[in-house]
Amino acid sequence: MKIWIIAAVIVILLIFLIMFIANYNKFVRLRAAVNEAFATMDVYLKRRYDLIPNLVAVVKQYGVYEQQTLAQVLEARQYAMSAGGADTNRVAGENQLSRSLGSLLAVAENYPALKADAQYIHLQTELSRLENDIAMSRKYYNAVLKSYNNGIQVFPANIFAAIYGFKPYPYFEISAEERQNVRVQF
Repeated sequence: MKIWIIAAVIVILLIFLIMFIANYNKFVRLRAAVNEAFATMDVYLKRRYDLIPNLVAVVKQYGVYEQQTLAQVLEARQYAMSAGGADTNRVAGENQLSRSLGSLLAVAENYPALKADAQYIHLQTELSRLENDIAMSRKYYNAVLKSYNNGIQVFPANIFAAIYGFKPYPYFEISAEERQNVRVQF
């Protein structure tokens, strides 16, 4: 009888150990997928950081009265670059940079000569392409992140996640200002 009890305890411990290892490995794979998705997005963000000084330099040639807008773009770029990682500060920095770039492009509309400049057109096209790539990589990142966050928050996996120290990451979302409808006035 003692042998059966000992065998049952050993089987239960083995099942628990297997669950422990399987959950840990699942969380590691999910976290690696999140990191890979963020790294992909980070490549596009870096390319945007590299493009911004060129765009600002071209706009500067035409819009000497828009120094505040140019300074905001460069300041937002610096803030976004210094935030690092996939935390709330990085998301806020990227949203601030997107808003300031939108302001810069809106200001450029006031300068017909700038809009006709070949280098500006090229940089604007490249920026547009990068923004599309960033949007797609954000979508991929958020999808992978959803799997990770769900994986560490559902029961009973959340118990193992708490033991291992796995924490949820924030989604890369647009800001409240960017959610506002565009107002068209005639």
